[in-house]
Formats: sequence, C-alpha cells, structure tokens
Amino acid sequence: MDNDADQQHLAEANPGYASGQLAKALRTAHTHQDPDTRHRAQEKGRAWRAVLAGMANGLLSVGSRTPVAGLPAWVTPQVVRGGFATGEAAAGGPLRPYETEAARQAGVPAQRRALFAYWLSEDGLRRLYDLLDSGRYEVTVPEEAALLTVAWLARAGETDAALDLVEELVPFADRLRFTPAPADRPAPDAAAVHRRTVGDARHGLGRRRPGEAVETQREALAVWQPFGDELLAHWLETAEDGRVLARTPDAAWHERGAALLRRYRDLARRHTRCTKHLDPKQNLAILRGALEESVAGRPLDARRLGLLRHAVTSMVRRRGLPGSPELTALRRKQAAQAALPSHHALAQLVLRRLSGLPPEEGVAEVGPLVAAVSQEEARETGLPAGAAIPRALRRPVETALSAPLGTLVERGVVPSAEVMAELVPQLVAATTAQAYPEESLRTLAAAHYRAFRNRRSLLLLNLERQVRAEELPWVKAVAGWRTGGEADEVSALALRQLGELAVQAFPGTILPNPLVRELSVLARQADLGAPLVEELAADIFMGTFTPKFLVAARVAAELLGGGSLYERYYAIDYRAVRNLAILEAGEAQLRTVRPRASARFAQLCAERAGASSTRSRWGSGSVAANGTVIEQAQILTTHNLATLVHRVGISPATGWEDLALRSFDTVCRLTARVHGNPRPLATIKDAAYAWRQMLFHLSLCTPREQARALDRLTEEAARRPGHVATRLAPALTGLRQTAEGGSPDEGEGRRLLGWATDGHWMREETPGTTAAR
Repeated sequence: MDNDADQQHLAEANPGYASGQLAKALRTAHTHQDPDTRHRAQEKGRAWRAVLAGMANGLLSVGSRTPVAGLPAWVTPQVVRGGFATGEAAAGGPLRPYETEAARQAGVPAQRRALFAYWLSEDGLRRLYDLLDSGRYEVTVPEEAALLTVAWLARAGETDAALDLVEELVPFADRLRFTPAPADRPAPDAAAVHRRTVGDARHGLGRRRPGEAVETQREALAVWQPFGDELLAHWLETAEDGRVLARTPDAAWHERGAALLRRYRDLARRHTRCTKHLDPKQNLAILRGALEESVAGRPLDARRLGLLRHAVTSMVRRRGLPGSPELTALRRKQAAQAALPSHHALAQLVLRRLSGLPPEEGVAEVGPLVAAVSQEEARETGLPAGAAIPRALRRPVETALSAPLGTLVERGVVPSAEVMAELVPQLVAATTAQAYPEESLRTLAAAHYRAFRNRRSLLLLNLERQVRAEELPWVKAVAGWRTGGEADEVSALALRQLGELAVQAFPGTILPNPLVRELSVLARQADLGAPLVEELAADIFMGTFTPKFLVAARVAAELLGGGSLYERYYAIDYRAVRNLAILEAGEAQLRTVRPRASARFAQLCAERAGASSTRSRWGSGSVAANGTVIEQAQILTTHNLATLVHRVGISPATGWEDLALRSFDTVCRLTARVHGNPRPLATIKDAAYAWRQMLFHLSLCTPREQARALDRLTEEAARRPGHVATRLAPALTGLRQTAEGGSPDEGEGRRLLGWATDGHWMREETPGTTAAR
C-alpha cells in the first residue's frame, strides 16, 4: 500500500491484511534468533491485535480521517503498516520521564490533567517562556507544540486566541501530552542535514562482532601453519634420500619432540577457533600423532609409518622445504596478512573517536573520524600505525555527515530520490518557519513541522485527504502571524532548488511520494499554482483521480503541446487535454461544492489504456489493468516534470541533453536485470518510467541537441551486453521513427510502456518478433 499518497482509492478496508500482519509478527516474535527483533515483533503483534479488536467492536473507523472514536482529526493516531490506526493516540500512553520530573518540580500529582493546569499557572507559563526562548526542546509528536504555542500567544498579547486554543485542548488534557521534552541544546542548523546521527553510527559499529571465519583464518596463518612447519622440519631431521625415519632418532631429537608436543598442547588450549589440527586425516595431525608415538617409545606400525611418509612428502611438495626461500616468502606474506587488524578492533577505535560527539546530531567533518590509525592510537590500542579504516566501517560514519543536501548527494551519501525524501523535511521545516517574523515562534514552527512529518499516513477511503499541518489547532492559532512577500519568495526559491536537485541528481527516477508531499507544501506557500501529483498504487486503485491531475495535465499541455517529441511519441492531443481542463475548471466555478474527483480525466486515461469498454478491465482489482490506467495519467501529467519546469521554473545546470543521456543509462541498467529474471515485470515498469523521463528531457532539447542525443542513444545501446541491446532495439527504433515524423509502433518499432494486460514484448528473448507483438 502507498502510505504517502495524498489520498487512497479503496472501496473497503480488508481485515485479512491486518490478520496476515499479526500472524507475521507473531511468527517472528517466537522464532527469530535476535532478541531485539523478537521484542519489536512482539510490539507489532500487540498493535495489530488492537487494530483487529477495534475493527471488530466498531471503535475504529478504518478509512476515515477520524479513525478513532472520540478523537478529532488533529490528534495524531498511532498507525501501523498499511495505514491502519491502532486506536491509541501517538501522544498518549504512560507519562514520559520528563513529565514525571516536571510534576515533581511543580509539586503536583503525576497526572497529565494536573500538569496541564500547572503549565497554565503563572509559574508554569514562566517556565514555558524560558523553554521557548532557549530553543532547547524536542517536539516528537505535533501535540507537544500545543502549550508552547499557548505560551507564545499569551506573551504576544493574543489572550483570546490563547484561551480559544486552551478550550480546544482541555477535553484531552488527561490523555495527551502537550509539552515537549527538554533538550541539552537547540536544534542544529537546518541548512545542514544528515541522513544518520552519531548515535546511529555508534549503534551500527557497536553491533559488529569479530568475524568467526576471518579470525579462524587468522589463527591458521599465524599459529598452525608455522607450527606445522616446525613439525615437518623436526621429522625431516630423520630423513635420508627423502625417506622419513631412514635414520634412527637420537635422545636429543626425542627431547625436542617432547618440547614440541608440550607447546602444541599449550597452543591448542589458547587457540580454539581453527580445528583442522584435530582432524586425524590432516597432515598436521598425522605428524603430531606419529611424534607422540615416537616420544612415548612406541615404534610406528606399517600403516602409521606409511601415513607419515606420505604426509611429509606431500607437505614438502606443496610448501617446499622449511627454511627455503619460497616457503619463507610465503610465511612472511601470510604473517603480514594475519597481523592486519580485524574489522572489530578497528570498529572499536572509530567508536572511541565518536565517543565525545553529541549522539543526536550529525558530524560536521568525517575525515578525522575515519583516518588511518595514528602513532598515538597505535600506542594506546596496540593496532598497527597507519592501518586504514575499511570502507565497511567508514560508511556508517559517512552517512552521519551533516552538510547541505547538495553536498550529500554529490558524495553519494544520498544515493536515491527516496533517501533524499527522508531529508527534505528538515529543510522544508526551516523554510516554512521563515514565514513567522518572531524568532522563538520560528524555532517552534520548525520543530513542529519536523514532528508533523513523522506523522504516519492513514489508510483513507473515498478520496479523503490526509490531515495537513495547517489544520492543527495550534497552527491555526498563529496563522495570522504568518507574513507573505519575502516568505513566499523563500518558499519558491527552496522549491526550485529542491526540484532542480531531485531532477538533476536522479533523472531516471520519478519523484517519490514523500518528496512530492514536501514539494507540495512549498508550492502552496509560494502560491505558484503548481499542481504536484502522487504515484497511485495499482493494487488499490478504483479508477478515480482528484481534479489536480487534470490541472497538472493542462500544465504539461502548455509546455509540451504543439508537436513536441513527447506529445508525438505518446500520441497525446494536448490541445484537447487543455480544452478539457478549461471546461472542467469552468464547471467547478459554477458549483457550490468543489468536486472531489475528475471524471473526465479518469475517462480519458481509461480510453488511452484501452480499458473504457468495460468496468471489469480497470478499477476493480486487476492490478495490471489498473496499472495501465495509472500509467496514462503519469504520461499525460509527465508526473510532475512539466509542473516543475513550467510553473516552478527549474533549469538543471547540466542541461536537458545530459539528463536525457543519464536517464537512458538508467534504462539500460534496468533492462539488464530483465535477462534471466523469472519475474521481470516490476523491472520493466521502472525501465519504462525511466524511458518516459528521458523522453521528457529530450523534448526540451534544442533540435541540434536532440539529434545528437538520439545518435548517442544508439551508440550507447550498442556498447551494452547483447541481450540489453536486443531488448531495447524495438524501443529505439520506435523513438527514431517518431523523431522522423512517423509512429513508434510502425514496422519493427515499439512504444515502450511499463504496464500490459496481455504480456509485455520486452519479456521475450527476441523482442520485436511476431510472437512478441
């Protein structure tokens, strides 16, 4: 299920999904080896039991904006996978330690209602003022910003607004916490973001344990191989013409043998990882066993003597004679390898370096934390000076780098648009807060926004919309203090910069829903009229689209209409799309109630998908049929690319030709994964989406750039493995035919789409054949 879409399209909630999740959690809780994983699974199991109980007794209304009986929409519900509310409020539950401490200091009962009353007293408000001015607090759920907002309003002279907000909060004063936990320091600079914290890096490094296989090999190289050489050399003292025991050992030989056996027993007691020396079939065990017999004064029988001579011969043949240049060089190399510090030991060193940093923040400079072992550290830890920190240990620290988002993308810390979407709320929080002129209110607004973005989306039915931040009572209470003008310009600039970064860094990937959501916030604040649309889930799609999809298609028509490569390749009549949007907009103005769906756009997408003749072909549970309709909506709207270019004004520095070529690289990489893949349809879908991105970028190229890029696409495909070039040949032929004024589906050409209801031509080993069509 798509948890991040602005709305969901589902007819009814299925308890079977919740039951399946409960069963999965219970199985993990009882069978997983890791205790932390078992504990998390137990917590998930309790949550899913609450979901099922609430659905059964009617206390939960799954699919509603107010799923929990008695709780208004602004209360943050506890939500589990799939968008199901558990019936609990995220700000509820037992008192947190900081609440208990606050009650103790205030001399009131450790109850939320008593604390609520205290915070509204003169002493309580004074403490809230101090908290506001210091900025030393952490809002983890939106409700925790409520009483700080009351305090700010009271101090600003907005007494009526403060009282109105208190009146709305009072009914829940005994259930919810409305103040945040104090923090040791203010929130870090929002201009720099980090993917992981120092605490996360510590946790990842701290979980590393000595590698059993590596340590076993280290022991074999450092202990048992040299000891085997000593045993071999000892037996060779009795050899003549290569035959062991051709000469009778003297008393001194037996004494040295007894010393070797005593050292063996000591080594075996202290080094227990490598056990090959215990295997009676191994050469070392044969030599040792024969020595024990000889030292004890027992003659070797014919079988043992034969085994001994064979073992000595094979060891000399494989290793060379003890002390020979070849064996000495080998042992020197193996000793150097065994002396290398283990990853576990180096991880402990990096943990030492991280120990003095605040665990809840990122790191400003990674270099010193992952530098080679210094001379001083070598003396303190016993690690060899100059030993490098391996990449596996550098990575957790690098992901904690705190820097501008563009820097993190450039360094590979942000490898995908999905990861970028995780970090953008930190920037959007700071941007939205700029609309408030007073510093303490800006700090509070930013902290609240970060917490609000952690609010998990609900499963919604009937095109209902997720609760927005501006709907919360404490946000509405200070809405009059927002300023336009410069704040709107800041939002527009942030939107343009983030849009350019996302499109330029990941040109072959559609914008993920969490990122679309953040960009939409900035677009509303900037008042740009920039409709940004979500990717809809094919498995729950019911054939309807909200009106903004048609508005987005109209924006695409304004940019790409008039015969662009994109319009011709996908056989779009953008003039008709524009007229359809104008007609629907005019009708909407005449209505007293804003329509919740665009029937015309849904019908257009269904017709283009070939699914208009029968309802059973789309919007009724057939995932592939639903996917074909959704894909047509993405094609018509360009899935936000046209809006970002035409309304937001993005203009990537590397140019559209570069983005087209890089999108094609993504197409090729995805196509390579189709070969030998028993379930390739998801990969084909992603390849077609990257192909669509490429076509959009090509359409914004100049004619000269476009012609040059088309030639380079053919050359690039020829450099790829044969199965990739073969699969892409029909699509490239279709693109070339379109550029020359024809249709992509003529002759051997094929229009590349991601969804199909009757098999996809790209699955065939020889695409373009009659059977594949």
